[in-house]
Amino acid sequence: MRIALVTDAWEPQMNGVVRTLTTTVAILRGWGHEVLVVSPDDYLNFPCPTYPEIRLAMTTRIAVGQRIERFAPDAVHIATEGPLGLAARRHCIKRGRAFTTAYHTQFPDYVARRTPLPAAAIWPYIRRFHRDSAGIMVATASIAATLRDQGLPHLRDWSRGVDLAQFSPDIPRPAMFANLPRPIQLYVGRVSAEKNIEAFLTSPHPGSKVVVGDGPALDRLRAQFPEAHFVGRQSGIELAAHYAGADVFVFPSLTDTFGLVMIEALACGTPVAGFPVTGPIDILTPACGAMDENLTRAIERALQCAEADCVSVGRSYSWEASARQFLAALAPEGAETIAA
Repeated sequence: MRIALVTDAWEPQMNGVVRTLTTTVAILRGWGHEVLVVSPDDYLNFPCPTYPEIRLAMTTRIAVGQRIERFAPDAVHIATEGPLGLAARRHCIKRGRAFTTAYHTQFPDYVARRTPLPAAAIWPYIRRFHRDSAGIMVATASIAATLRDQGLPHLRDWSRGVDLAQFSPDIPRPAMFANLPRPIQLYVGRVSAEKNIEAFLTSPHPGSKVVVGDGPALDRLRAQFPEAHFVGRQSGIELAAHYAGADVFVFPSLTDTFGLVMIEALACGTPVAGFPVTGPIDILTPACGAMDENLTRAIERALQCAEADCVSVGRSYSWEASARQFLAALAPEGAETIAA
């Protein structure tokens, strides 16, 4: 199958969206599919205000459309709602070519946390962007419910996965963990305003707080919370070691659609504490974590979970199953789009 994937989020960014897309593309190519990735690297681009890791492409509908048509895909998938996604959407509609989209990010809430605009002001754009697709891929039932409430019922399941060869409870622990007071409470992810990390760092639960990742809020949070341990970006075996060595993984975000880091932590045997919002409510069970409006209470309850139960839940996710869902959700050439 020939698949054109259009995305504004791509390497060298490091986030859940990019990890999902790069892993899916690698698996599909390994299975013999041909995948064209149209990303900001292909065009003149500039850093997104307030999020410089994201590069915004400067191009046109015609230029993006020409790349798609030269490739002659069997299916087109538009992964993001940025400039490239918008150009590809316009091309497909003008050409009468079916396409699918995905809702990876709580975009209205994300914008609301970074600008004076309320989330309600962004939803008309989201509805317009996705309404013409043959199907909107969503990772969780709660996101599906949100989009249905917004008048977008044409939804297709696309869950996420975890690299079970990398994330395991058998990974040796980081040396620094040996000298930290227990319980060790861990955050992994981008260090930025929308991740709500302050809710974690202000929790009065005793023990040690460790933050893995970098981002625009890193210097401010380091200065504000000198007792916390900021260890920077980690990857591969080092990242897995931090998961496996922690006593609880804390997921304070209120705006994520899934939260890959949660299932990575679970696969390493580490229970998860979070708020009862999209992501945690779709993944966590009482056996592998806890949710509460009071994050400290969630941490306390999650610490009672058994490692084996966490591993069992984490290992129920695989990237191969995720890639099969993605293939099944694509709209083949000749399918009809949803009427505008």
